[in-house]
Amino acid sequence: MGFDTILYDVTDHVATITINRPEAHNSFNATMVDEFRRLWKDIREDDDVHVVVLRAAGDKAFCTGVDVREGLDLHENFWSQDDPGQGLSPRANKVWKPVIAAVHGMVAGGAFYWLNDCDFIVSADDATFFDPHVSYGLTSALEPIGLARRIPLGEAMRWALVGLDERMSAERAFTIGLVSELKPREELWEHVDGLARRIAAKPAVAVQGTVKAVWETLDMDRNAAYAVAWNYPGIGNPIGTAEVSRDGFVKPKWTLR
Repeated sequence: MGFDTILYDVTDHVATITINRPEAHNSFNATMVDEFRRLWKDIREDDDVHVVVLRAAGDKAFCTGVDVREGLDLHENFWSQDDPGQGLSPRANKVWKPVIAAVHGMVAGGAFYWLNDCDFIVSADDATFFDPHVSYGLTSALEPIGLARRIPLGEAMRWALVGLDERMSAERAFTIGLVSELKPREELWEHVDGLARRIAAKPAVAVQGTVKAVWETLDMDRNAAYAVAWNYPGIGNPIGTAEVSRDGFVKPKWTLR
């Protein structure tokens, strides 16, 4: 697939997506939204892809949200407009394969269309997180609503309401659980690629079923989620366990995080 705003590669069952508009701080435009929509469909249907890594080119930013110079070519009829997150989000596009984000530099506003729907985030120690919406007189809604499901409400609200007057450090993001790990910038991509390959080496059916089970029940109450959850191992386990040979199985050498 040819793209103008994305670099894409699949190696050893790991799909690596690199947001590639560094000259615009990797902000997204209408072209990028359309390309991600097409790419997520391809990833969903490609059984050779077991894990996805999402990262960004350049040194300054992972993504600073929408490219305000270009806009998004929204439909003239408000009621016919689509939220750009419908194109950018892996979950909105029914991708039930693990998505790991590797972030660095500025991580702002609309970048959370991706991050709120990733399975986990690894951050470079130079990353800063902020939301410019209210500083420009714009309501911040979709991004903090999703973020409030990942971190304490007070942290999400402070992030959204203080606007350009404050940035959340990578260390603070780690403390509140927004990111799972901090790495030096020069080690970030290699480290996340290694994590992805460890996951990709496991039975794909078991991994994909786990992702689907958690995300599809995330907004249910506890009892409803548990009731529905039983269906996932009932369907997936006969397939997943068949992919593992018990003869000569060697447990991997674990590491402590």
